[in-house]
Amino acid sequence: MSTPAERPEPRAEDPAQPRPDRAEQHPGAQDDLLVDVRGLKVHFPIKRGVILDRTVGHVYAVDGMDLQIRRGETYGLVGESGCGKSTFGRALLRLEDLTEGEVYFDGVDLASLKGEKLRTQRRHMQMVFQDPLGSLDPRQTVEQLLLEGMQAHGMVKGGKAKDRLVELLKAVGLPRTALTKYPHEFSGGQRQRIGIARALSVDPQLIVADEPVSALDVSVQAQVINLLVDLQEEFGLTYLVIAHDLAVVRHISDRIGVMYLGGLVEEAEADDLYAAPLHPYTRALLSAVPVPDPEVEDSREQILLVGDLPSPANPPPGCRFHTRCPWRQETRCDDERPPLRVVQIDGVPAHHRVACHWAEEIASGEIQPHDVKVVLTDPTDKQSDSDDSLYANVTGHVADVD
Repeated sequence: MSTPAERPEPRAEDPAQPRPDRAEQHPGAQDDLLVDVRGLKVHFPIKRGVILDRTVGHVYAVDGMDLQIRRGETYGLVGESGCGKSTFGRALLRLEDLTEGEVYFDGVDLASLKGEKLRTQRRHMQMVFQDPLGSLDPRQTVEQLLLEGMQAHGMVKGGKAKDRLVELLKAVGLPRTALTKYPHEFSGGQRQRIGIARALSVDPQLIVADEPVSALDVSVQAQVINLLVDLQEEFGLTYLVIAHDLAVVRHISDRIGVMYLGGLVEEAEADDLYAAPLHPYTRALLSAVPVPDPEVEDSREQILLVGDLPSPANPPPGCRFHTRCPWRQETRCDDERPPLRVVQIDGVPAHHRVACHWAEEIASGEIQPHDVKVVLTDPTDKQSDSDDSLYANVTGHVADVD
């Protein structure tokens, strides 16, 4: 896997290049920093009532996210279904309203933009959706689908439009004849290629790929992933890849962020994260990935999480993961939410951050995993009278995760 430094620089002729005065607009801007998200919150109100709607609560889909993406890199965002990763991607592009926080793109505060200024800025940020068929208008041909964005941003110039469309199709591996066809005439992998071509049509700097291969057959997934890598090298793109498939994320990503119940719990370079995961949730995720070597599979760490992901409408206090954590401690875990911080562990890079109060003690073995008592966050939940139903065993061996 290539590093950001090895990725080609964005094209010099690209009009989306940052102006020299961009850094002055945002004091924290850096030359290689494209996306800077600080304290992002996206809360959806829960309404009740027949005649008069009243807000009775909120769904805390994203609740305090800090994330940075450098130019030319691929940032992988992983987590369970319902953790808020897709909502974060949509909020980054201002497809969802922000409840709180700051989102800087190329030094520009997106939260402050409205109307035409926001529409113009969106040209530089595009999205590849999870469902390739549902994201394409069935009444439009491929030519109409690709031209729509270009026309909206005034990029169509006379007879050169057709040549541009042919170039886009060639870039994603589709023939010229595809221009006259409709989405239903293509396979799932071909439809996803059309979605990628549509995103490329307006010369973006950033592409948010939301589960780009999860709806595709396994035989097609590798083709689409390799296509994304090739396009990044050709066009100097920056990716935010949202996925739950850890193998896919490891293959394509330079850095990886692990998300749980609305916030990041760990962030590191891809190889570092897979070699030495520090957060208990990350360790549990990686322990669930099968290894083809039986000897390694039998000797490596096995963590069986207890219970389901808590409701984002009623998140637990303190550490969001403490209700399922085998390393939970009564002090701090239950009532103090840990910040995403750099840990003080020998051999761990300075850019490896984790949101855990006891990361150092867990890594050193000072704190050992134990049976997990299910902690109910909703007072309406029912418990069995048997104490045995409240516990589950943590099995396996503590070892390095390959």
